[in-house]
Amino acid sequence: MSDYSLSVSAEMVFLDLPFIERVQRINQLGFGVEIWHWENKDIDALAATGARFTSMTGYLTGNLTDDAEIENLLSSAAESLAVAERLNCPSLNLHGTGLDNKGLPVKPVDIVTGEMWVKAVRTLEKLAALGEKAGRVFTLENLNTAVDHPRTPFAKAADTLALVEAVNSPYLKMNLDLYHAQIGEGNLIELVQRSGNAIGEIQVADVPGRCEPGTGEINYRAVAKALRAMNYRGVIALEGWASGDTETALASFKAHFE
Repeated sequence: MSDYSLSVSAEMVFLDLPFIERVQRINQLGFGVEIWHWENKDIDALAATGARFTSMTGYLTGNLTDDAEIENLLSSAAESLAVAERLNCPSLNLHGTGLDNKGLPVKPVDIVTGEMWVKAVRTLEKLAALGEKAGRVFTLENLNTAVDHPRTPFAKAADTLALVEAVNSPYLKMNLDLYHAQIGEGNLIELVQRSGNAIGEIQVADVPGRCEPGTGEINYRAVAKALRAMNYRGVIALEGWASGDTETALASFKAHFE
C-alpha cells in the first residue's frame, strides 16, 4: 500500500450511464472522482453524491499569453474556484491554451516565443494568487501534440515543469499526465523523479489506445514503485477509456498501483 490515493475521470468511464450515476459508481468502488468542465453539469447533484472530488477543469475560456484571453482565463478561473468550493475539490486543472470540445487548441501555435513564455509565467503567478486566496491548487497539465492535441503551446512535461518552477508557488503544481508524456517524451521514471515536489497530481492511461494500465507499453508497476520510493502522497488518476468492462478496467488500474 502507499500514501497516494487513486481517482478516476468520470468523463471517460461508465459511458452508458448518465453522468451523475457515473460519479456514484466510481465513488461506490472506492475511488476519488475527477470531472472536466463544470458549466454543463448539475453542481448541486454532484455535491449530493457525497463523492470525493479530486480535480476539475479550472477555467472555461482564455489562454496564458494573449491579453484579452488572459482576462477571460482569470475571470473564468475565479468562477471555477467558486464551483470547486461547492464540491470541496482541492485541485483545478489548466492547459497551455484553451481547448475546444475535440481537445484541439482554440488558438493553435507553431512557435512559442520568449515573450509568450514570460506572459505565461506572469499569468500563472496571478492564477496561483487566486488559488492561494481560495485555499486551492491550480495544476498545469502536459499534453501530447503528436496524437491528441496538435499545435498546443507549452505541451511537454518539460515545459509545464519549467513554468511551475518559475512561478515557485505551492498553489501552482504540475498535473503530470504520463500517457501524454510517454507519447511526447518517454523516460517516465526519470521524469517523475526530476519533477519531484513540483507534482500536484499524476494522471495515467496506457499507450497506445489511452486505456487502463496493462493494455499497452507502459510498465506502470515500475512507475508505481518509483513513486513509492519518492514518498509521493498525491493523487494518481485514471484519465483513460476502459478497454472492455469498466469495473474490470478499474480493478486493473488499482492492481497496478496498489
